[in-house]
Amino acid sequence: MITAHTRTVALAAGLVLSTLALTACGAAPDKAAATAGNGKNLATAASVADLGGMDALIAAAKKEGTLNAIAIPRDWANYGALIDGFTKKYGIQVKVENPDGSSQDEINAVKSRKGQDRAPDVLDLGAAFAQSAAAENLLAPYKVAAFDKIPEAQRDPQGRWANDYGGYVSIGCDAKRVAVCPQTFADLLKPEYKGQVALNGNPTKSGSAYAGVFAASLASGGSFDDIQPGLDFFGKLKKNGNYNPVESTPATVEKGETPISIDWDYLNAGYAEQFKPKGIDWKVAVPADGQFAQYYSQAINKDAPHPAAARLWQEYLYSAEGQNLWLKGHARPVLMPVMEADATLDKAAAAALPPVTGTPKFPSQEQTAKAKEILAGGWAKAIAG
Repeated sequence: MITAHTRTVALAAGLVLSTLALTACGAAPDKAAATAGNGKNLATAASVADLGGMDALIAAAKKEGTLNAIAIPRDWANYGALIDGFTKKYGIQVKVENPDGSSQDEINAVKSRKGQDRAPDVLDLGAAFAQSAAAENLLAPYKVAAFDKIPEAQRDPQGRWANDYGGYVSIGCDAKRVAVCPQTFADLLKPEYKGQVALNGNPTKSGSAYAGVFAASLASGGSFDDIQPGLDFFGKLKKNGNYNPVESTPATVEKGETPISIDWDYLNAGYAEQFKPKGIDWKVAVPADGQFAQYYSQAINKDAPHPAAARLWQEYLYSAEGQNLWLKGHARPVLMPVMEADATLDKAAAAALPPVTGTPKFPSQEQTAKAKEILAGGWAKAIAG
């Protein structure tokens, strides 16, 4: 069952902790414990080979016994099953703080809690946020065993981040509240959708909302080099009264507060599955005029208090078991083509994905950084008034 994580990252909104909570003090991690039984330095290990193999990594992670995660709700892309699977397999407790937080919240926590045992060990970030965190030297270089199987465009050459799971921007619609569900971005401008079109967060903080603006740009004559038409599109939605400022979440969908939601296809597909027993007929369309795909990135905090558990978590997420669990959550795992070829892919889960046509293309790091900068300076102005 999947619900929305406003990852205001990937990142959308709904902060649970205040800034004061993020900056509260905590004990420093035990530096003496930062070596494996074979004397290898856990905090600087760039691969499982650096630690002497998987058995050594597992032993060191079990000794730590805990993994600090942040902004990963159980009902986002099947994270609950991933957390439970990891704990069952290795006996390591996963502590998740601020599950409905944003990618920016994750980065803020890394900075404010440096040297504390409450700092996040691992991060799940929207692509733009992963790249900026790497540029700020916040991430540890680590290449999982499957690193070379990840397409080059989907990973940092140094291993500071790698894409893991993703999907397409889609339009979700409550067919019992909306007479005719929109299929394209152009449809969303129609007067019958007044006050109904919402995003999953603020695009300056949220990966899903950021992608929604990028998709709107592609649908409005923009390109990976020009996200401004997407801002203009939402300016039109605001001006004609169609834009709904309520950030879409499972609760707002269920209550009918956000009857049309621009969000990842795996989240909207999850809503359709989750709310069907409650009588909600949630339809999902991947708009042909603004087809935008993106992945979320995994990363390790350079100053992770549990460096072995952090690295073992990465290995689990990129294993066939972890990748198939993403797939069962309607997300498209980054190793999906490889797993199709080696017959390790869950075919039934793959068949249940929302249909799309064509081959997805992705903006470069430079294009992503530029778009993020333009959004930061222009979003508030676009929806002002």
